Amino acid sequence: MDICESRPKRKQPPSPSSNDRPMKHSRSDTDVSESNGHDYAANGDPTSDLPLESDEVRLLTRTTTTADSAEWQATIERVVKNVVSIHFCQTCSFDTDSALSSEATGFVVDAEKGYILTNRHVVGAGPFWGYCIFDNHEECDVYPVYRDPVHDFGILRFDPKAIKYLQLTSLPLRPDMAHVGAEIRVVGNDAGEKLSILSGVISRLDRNAPEYGEGYSDFNTNYIQAAAAASGGSSGSPVVNIDGNVVALQAGGRADGAATDYFLPLDRPSRALSCIQRGEEVARGTIQTQWLLKPFDECRRLGLTPEWEATIREAFPKETGMLVAEVVLPKGPAHNKLEEGDVLLRVNGELLTQFVRLDDILDSSVDKSVKLLVQRGGEDVEVDLLVGDLHAITPDRFVTVAGAAFHDLSYQQARLYAISTKDNGVFVCEAAGSFRMEGSEAGWLVQSVDGKPTPDLDTFVQVIKEIPDRARVVVTCKHVRDMHTLNTWIFNIDRHWSNKIKLAMRNDKTGKWDFSDLADALPAVKPAPRKATFVQISNKSHPKAVGVIRSFVRVTAVMPVKLDGFPRGRKTGHGLVIDAEQGLVIISRATVPYDLCDIHITIADSINVDGKVVFMHPTQNYAIIRYDPSLVQAPIQSAKLSDQHMKQGDDTVFFGFNSNYRPVVGKALVTDITNVSIPASASTPRYRATNFDAITVDTTLASQCGSGVLIDNDGVVQALWLTYLGERSAHNGKDMEYHLGLSTSMILPVLTQIRNGLIPELRILPCEIHTIHMDQARIMGVPDEWICRVENEDPERHQLFMVRKLDCDGDPGLQETDIILTLNGQLVTRVSDLDVQYNNAELQAVIIRHCMLMTTTVRTVPTDDLETRRAVLFCGAVLHRPHHAVRQQISKLHSDVYISGRMRGSPAYMYGLAPTNFITHVNGQYTPDLDAFLKEVLKIPDNTYFRLRVMTFDNVPWVATMKKNEHYFPTYEFVKDPAEELGWRKVLHEADEGGSDEMMVEGNVDVGVEDAELS
Repeated sequence: MDICESRPKRKQPPSPSSNDRPMKHSRSDTDVSESNGHDYAANGDPTSDLPLESDEVRLLTRTTTTADSAEWQATIERVVKNVVSIHFCQTCSFDTDSALSSEATGFVVDAEKGYILTNRHVVGAGPFWGYCIFDNHEECDVYPVYRDPVHDFGILRFDPKAIKYLQLTSLPLRPDMAHVGAEIRVVGNDAGEKLSILSGVISRLDRNAPEYGEGYSDFNTNYIQAAAAASGGSSGSPVVNIDGNVVALQAGGRADGAATDYFLPLDRPSRALSCIQRGEEVARGTIQTQWLLKPFDECRRLGLTPEWEATIREAFPKETGMLVAEVVLPKGPAHNKLEEGDVLLRVNGELLTQFVRLDDILDSSVDKSVKLLVQRGGEDVEVDLLVGDLHAITPDRFVTVAGAAFHDLSYQQARLYAISTKDNGVFVCEAAGSFRMEGSEAGWLVQSVDGKPTPDLDTFVQVIKEIPDRARVVVTCKHVRDMHTLNTWIFNIDRHWSNKIKLAMRNDKTGKWDFSDLADALPAVKPAPRKATFVQISNKSHPKAVGVIRSFVRVTAVMPVKLDGFPRGRKTGHGLVIDAEQGLVIISRATVPYDLCDIHITIADSINVDGKVVFMHPTQNYAIIRYDPSLVQAPIQSAKLSDQHMKQGDDTVFFGFNSNYRPVVGKALVTDITNVSIPASASTPRYRATNFDAITVDTTLASQCGSGVLIDNDGVVQALWLTYLGERSAHNGKDMEYHLGLSTSMILPVLTQIRNGLIPELRILPCEIHTIHMDQARIMGVPDEWICRVENEDPERHQLFMVRKLDCDGDPGLQETDIILTLNGQLVTRVSDLDVQYNNAELQAVIIRHCMLMTTTVRTVPTDDLETRRAVLFCGAVLHRPHHAVRQQISKLHSDVYISGRMRGSPAYMYGLAPTNFITHVNGQYTPDLDAFLKEVLKIPDNTYFRLRVMTFDNVPWVATMKKNEHYFPTYEFVKDPAEELGWRKVLHEADEGGSDEMMVEGNVDVGVEDAELS
């Protein structure tokens, strides 16, 4: 999510509000109808990298009332000097919070020591970095010193000496001055504006804390309700009265546009601030019970007796309700002692009806006993409870391993789902890397790994550190929403791309999280040969055709870093064994998009071996991978490949694998063979097949299967059935996939070289072509004698090819709209006639240009330069040379520093460096390539601003100013190196001491302008 415009020309539509769930008022980069801690977009592929447009939200301006306007104006002038706009990032997912970049508000509560009060959902539970801007536009960094485990407030620290041109004062906190009917002003960064003043009137003091859904929500406190209409960015705003006293803290409001806001009372924030000012710990007690304030009529239905009601009303004549137990956590202090529906009467002998007094008693009684008297169904029940430490059940550390992140289950999550904080497993706060779960990214609790229970984080670390690299282990999990179901997965544990187990620990003195190494990876165990047999398929109609199942393997590619605009971090499909003796498999590039990946091959649904990329075809959508055949003792057969072109109307047998990876077979008819143009993805350029003939068939199985073959009754494969990755839908943000056939005759020349131990060094024409028919050719100037030649030499294909689009770099000697007649004397009517391009640096071509027949020399380009060989990660941005898809779609390359993706919660996200942009200058110095870029950025000190000159994909120049953060986002790169076991080596350029030295998790990179997902 961006808070800054990412500057695409394409304007994104707003998301209309459709429900009345409360929303928090930190501003993120999308405006959605409800928020879960912040204004997130739904994260399925989550498409949330949308820039916030000025007409998507209601902008509110400074207002005053007609009565007492002069007095109010004087108050506002005093207050605004001490209100700040907070720009912040939560750098990784933690507890209920996702990684994000956003804006909010805070205000100075201690001008001498430099403390700012804001919301807890702004400070967040996990790693935070940010800065604040004062009313006069002075700026300084802020660091968290306290975030409350439950209530929605947090305290940031800044350096008062950094503010030189503004006389700061502390805004006084006066929770006692909040009363019904009081006129108030909300002074804050509303809707992303620098400053807005919203007027309102307090209407209620006894509202229960609003629930925001499955993310962070406050509880065990009353909230103040007022008629106001704050919007995104106003979280943490002071709610002031006419005397300039802060009477409440802005926290949330309705998402349906109703003028209703919710404010947090200041009793607990005031106490926490006093403790911090005195240098004391902020003690927080809990009995792990959620209470709700319920009116007397409900309490009576729960069993409150008339005698007790009379006693309470006499003691508190203004009260209209009492506290009732809503959730009692299992295995907590109140388990088996309190029950849901208990009406609270006394605590330590004191009549009690308010959250504030209950908090007072619990916070002062940590590790001590308290006596509660409740009414349960009309009966008095007295219990003694040991008060626990609330901070002890609030995670302040997390562990990263195998590309994912873990911590203990928090009280927040446990309360939301009424489960115990103890022994329920370790919480997966970022389900990525080896621990990428199916169905949901968040909310998983790991129960066991490799058969060993993992009830808590410490046990999990001891178990995982004993698992060697590349081991396949059984992992069992439950989801917080469904603790009844035990889910079982088998994961390949990656300890090579991220070879250390790292611990991140919160440091409230520095405001940062300190990183340390817990354990190195154990080396992989040498694999042993395995035996297996293939399933047998009985099919009387096609007995030889179904035997091809012994030539199929299942292939999973896992990408530790998203490159080249590819939208997923893991993909599975089926590949065809083309040489069992050498272990060669052909697979779609929609499954294996590039070679910075791990490849896991499953043979006969039984044997698992690793694979490596051997060759990737630049245009025809297939890759060839290799496994070690000595590890496989199974009757694998090399597929027999036909060298004949299929024809329209041919009968064939379709053999494929459906979405459940089950084999299906059926008779089919070839309906068409034609040059197909896969639509380019405008928002996320990524690999797509070009200049190929696609085969379509008439069976419904074709649309159900992404992998398979077309095979004759003798068992000879006539065509591969492949998945082709297409464009991203502008309607729903989904990535389109097409299922089409590719004739084996098209791939045989390359396969022959690879079988002979040669890696083809192909050359291609840097252009995209499409077919034109004879009527079009005649109008465009093709002479009749050439049309007759086409009809005579290829009676089945009366067509020619026109240059539709040239790649951006170089001059191949062709122009767009040229019609190609011959290449090296060979008439070109089929895509296979272009094969002459593969082995020739120059071709002699006869073409039609502007209705003129002419001969020209056409230059090809080597395909080695088209694959990404180097990727730099800087300030959370993934940078590499523009890959082939970019060169196909753009008319001019602005530099070789292309932004392919960015991590959520990073400087790149905060300052709007969008994928598909190019960086051309750093601090005014021209950076045409990655070497020049690194040379300049490595001169920049940490936590220092610098300038980037950026060019969008649509040729719009702009300048970004951003600040380095080496603590959470070090500078390092992956470089392709055949000498390395992985084929790539990692080079660390700079990192903060005690900070992270790699990407914290692997599931945190977005690759599209509208993307918010890296999984």
